[in-house]
Amino acid sequence: MKKYLLSFLLLVLCIPLGFAQKKGKSISLFDADLTHFEKWNGVAHSSVKGLPEGTYQSDNVHNGTPLGLNNDIKDVFTMVMENGEPVLKITGEIYGGLTTKDTFSNYHLSVMFKWGDVKWPPRVNVKRDSGILYHCYGEHGRFWKTWKTSLEYQVQESDIGDFISISGNTETPTIPGPKVEIRGTKGEKRGKYDPNSNKYLEKIGYTDAYIEPDAPHGEWNHLEIYVIGNDAVHIVNGKIVMVVENAMNPETNEPLVEGQIQIQSEAAECYYKDFTITPIKKFPKIIRKQVRFKK
Repeated sequence: MKKYLLSFLLLVLCIPLGFAQKKGKSISLFDADLTHFEKWNGVAHSSVKGLPEGTYQSDNVHNGTPLGLNNDIKDVFTMVMENGEPVLKITGEIYGGLTTKDTFSNYHLSVMFKWGDVKWPPRVNVKRDSGILYHCYGEHGRFWKTWKTSLEYQVQESDIGDFISISGNTETPTIPGPKVEIRGTKGEKRGKYDPNSNKYLEKIGYTDAYIEPDAPHGEWNHLEIYVIGNDAVHIVNGKIVMVVENAMNPETNEPLVEGQIQIQSEAAECYYKDFTITPIKKFPKIIRKQVRFKK
């Protein structure tokens, strides 16, 4: 009897996170030790103080020798308590990515986000920036020695919910970013999402959201991503701002339907809380009423 009980306990303890996802339960990803994540830190800017002697530093943080995996010696990513709630604090001092250990598909991602005040080189004089990368694949550091190849839900001042396809531009040869289709117009160089357009743009670069319903600086924003297969919907504070369709992995020429999730550190202090993943089988009715997906 003890033998069977021990076997059962070992089985329960070894159930992976993906098993819980299949059961349709919401998964809360933040805990005190960030056990669902691994940390990757990129190239330290030359202005960063307090690094071990011999650490590679440069004014060009897009290339060089990154600090690497689970070497967050400046505590760029930490959990803190704010008003009795656990909150992820990202200092932004060094570019980096907080990456889920598991991969996800067919889900609703929900998280609260707000800006801090501190900015760091090399982005002191530009907009505060972060981002949520989803359907991430490949090795760490493919882009700017920091992030994985992925789809990006942009988190930038006045630009929350924009879309970027992240490539592998520090690989040789360069790895192209995922290909997607987005309804829109070519009126701007970077493109603009237009929910009323009948034209589809094959996008590899940056696409501006239709509207920008960001909360004022320092206030919490509710960020959501709904993903079914290789289609995704970006929502900011309850408003649909971007629809990404038919994502393809150009390395395999297959639909891009799953991947890890990364939260960016990109030279700006910011905070995330209440980060959950809920498995879904289809887009909710409120989205299906507003979005006509390409067939």
